[in-house]
Amino acid sequence: MIKAIVAGAAGRMGGRIIHMLEGAQDIVLAAAFEKAGHPAVGRDVSEVVGLPKKNIKIAGSLKEVLNAGDVLIDFTHPEISLDHLKQAAPAGKAVVIGTTGFAAAQIDEIKKLASNTRVVLAPNMSVGVNLMFKVVADIARILSSGYDVEIVEAHHRLKKDAPSGTAIKLAQVIAESLQRNLDDVAVYKRHGMIGQRTDAEIGIQTVRAGDIVGEHTVMFGGIGERLEIIHRAHNRDNFARGAVRAAQWLVSQPQGLYDMQDVLGLK
Repeated sequence: MIKAIVAGAAGRMGGRIIHMLEGAQDIVLAAAFEKAGHPAVGRDVSEVVGLPKKNIKIAGSLKEVLNAGDVLIDFTHPEISLDHLKQAAPAGKAVVIGTTGFAAAQIDEIKKLASNTRVVLAPNMSVGVNLMFKVVADIARILSSGYDVEIVEAHHRLKKDAPSGTAIKLAQVIAESLQRNLDDVAVYKRHGMIGQRTDAEIGIQTVRAGDIVGEHTVMFGGIGERLEIIHRAHNRDNFARGAVRAAQWLVSQPQGLYDMQDVLGLK
């Protein structure tokens, strides 16, 4: 039986991951933790997330529970997730990271740390979104030039990073299919007299409002027609379910850095 440790247990994603672990095959919740001083620390996890009593108290740090599990599932913040990985990698613990907003230098550090353990790093763990990555790459390759590419993402008003990691990943796979350098062609905002759109640019626009869980639209605009691929998340359970699936897959893999395309066999 795989033993899972959940970071940010009292948060929106942590709580849903714990729920998805209930009834999952071959994996159980072994430990959960929050940051030191959080009001949930010391309470039974069941009281915090609304499950039958489990006799698992929420710890105040990863260090307290690191030896209790085989795999850490982490949806927190870039600096915190990286710190957790630095603790987990030397101990040989597998780590599933769904945190977004990492800087390029942080991604490089994750890659180095992954050489000592097994890591799944994915901006979105929804099965539908990961299929979307593959589909838009194929569409871009087939349509090639002659179609303008625009990506619009919408999330809740509390989301701290923009654009979303999913939107950036969509732009990256499309740019790769079109043999373009995303750093050269990405357009993240438009305002004022900006002039005519270039043929090569890939627009990535952001909406933040209310309690939107997550919406991503990729538009391929041609002359006389427009093709749109849309994914809408109705709740966080699809992300949490994907994270549990990633954890089940990851523990038996060789050391290295993976993503959900690896988990789902889409490569």
